[in-house]
Amino acid sequence: MRTRPPVGRGRVALALSALLGSTVLAALPMTVTASAAAAGIAVQYRTSASGATADQSEPWFKVRNTGSTTVQLSQVKIRYYFKADSASASYRFACSWAVKGCANITGTFGVLGHPTATADRYLEVGFTSAAGSLAAGADTSDMQLRFYQSNWQTLNQADDYSFNGSQTSYADWNKVTAQLAGTTVWGTAPEGDGPTDPTDPTDPPGGGQSLFDDFTYASYTDPALAAHGWNVRSNSGGPGVPGATWDPSKVTFPTVSGNTVMNLETSTAGTAESTRQTEVVSRSTKFKNGTYAARVKFSDTPKSGPDGDHLVQTFFTINDLKAPMADDYSEYDFEYLPNGGWGESGNILYTTSWETYDPDPWQAVNQHTEDRQSYNGWHDLVLTIDNSSITYYIDGQLFGTHDARYLPERPMSINFNQWLIDLAGQTSTTARAYDEQVDYVLHVKDQVLTPAQVAAKVAAYRTAGTRFVDEVPAS
Repeated sequence: MRTRPPVGRGRVALALSALLGSTVLAALPMTVTASAAAAGIAVQYRTSASGATADQSEPWFKVRNTGSTTVQLSQVKIRYYFKADSASASYRFACSWAVKGCANITGTFGVLGHPTATADRYLEVGFTSAAGSLAAGADTSDMQLRFYQSNWQTLNQADDYSFNGSQTSYADWNKVTAQLAGTTVWGTAPEGDGPTDPTDPTDPPGGGQSLFDDFTYASYTDPALAAHGWNVRSNSGGPGVPGATWDPSKVTFPTVSGNTVMNLETSTAGTAESTRQTEVVSRSTKFKNGTYAARVKFSDTPKSGPDGDHLVQTFFTINDLKAPMADDYSEYDFEYLPNGGWGESGNILYTTSWETYDPDPWQAVNQHTEDRQSYNGWHDLVLTIDNSSITYYIDGQLFGTHDARYLPERPMSINFNQWLIDLAGQTSTTARAYDEQVDYVLHVKDQVLTPAQVAAKVAAYRTAGTRFVDEVPAS
């Protein structure tokens, strides 16, 4: 293990992690992103094609930040609802001009789950991370958008829910909806339809294969654990206290409130020889874009012995660093430090997105979000990765959004570990032990789910009695 020199704003950190014997990184970041706060969005609309029929529909928009905090546009989605001109109609999206740049605006089509007389499709408008942010009170200015049938047949707009032929100047329009970080914050959808409808079959999202495990195993030696693709670490190496043991016997599967969970125990009596750390790693490195979720219990205090150790409790994805500063390295972390460490004196939670690093001399290229408060107890952790950004949620709330610069180039593994940064936090030689628990893990390939959709998917598995499924193809 190598100790990092101070970087960025003077922080010191190290978290070199082993992935099936390869040394990789799970650690403190360098670039700060503030935690998200509540914000509001309003949408103004006008049409540039006001006729009841038209060659193409031209909904133009401005998005305005009505809240008190900055909004990342990559977290904003607008939906314009319309009635398809035929059941087989296929549509194409275009941007004529936009202050934010047409290259930074996306458009996809979807089918409503509950068709009405005026809407059975929608156009969803989004933004790449390059579109930037909106300060409180600011707006995007013009977004001159259009869509048309792929065969260029005439459109009938008169029966479209979101169309208003008389609105030829910008004004607030509540017949389009806006989502911020997966939550609808503006407008009214057609009756019975919300922001979770499946995507149009003419523009399929791809993927959707899932890994789900609720960790119902007898012990770390249960043959099903390995058969389901998990490795309980026993090999030496970082991160953590040099000379510490990664002890597979400390990974157990107790029943908590009638439900089996995975328990990772880390213990020490103040020496490297007495320190036992734990890690569980997926054997396959086949996970890339999509949704990652886990329900994890963090612990502020030990279950026995004196408190104060510099502990790290985690859920993360990672691949191996093939060379210092290699640009195809990827890692995305939830890391909770209940007693501080890395220059922090108290509770702190980090989410970190890595581009690359050099362990010696230390250099890091990453982005992180932090929150200095207690996260003791159970928490729903969700990470989503698409082609524009990396987004972290905790307990259904947006925690941080990181830039496209940090998107993964190669598939990764899924990991949980609990370890000690050092032995400086607590000088006692009395034995103490800490627990981190995991209720389930879920990955959905190539699809971005909201936290509510994650919860619904997990509930459906459990209602069906499904304890494990792995449909994700090998990379």
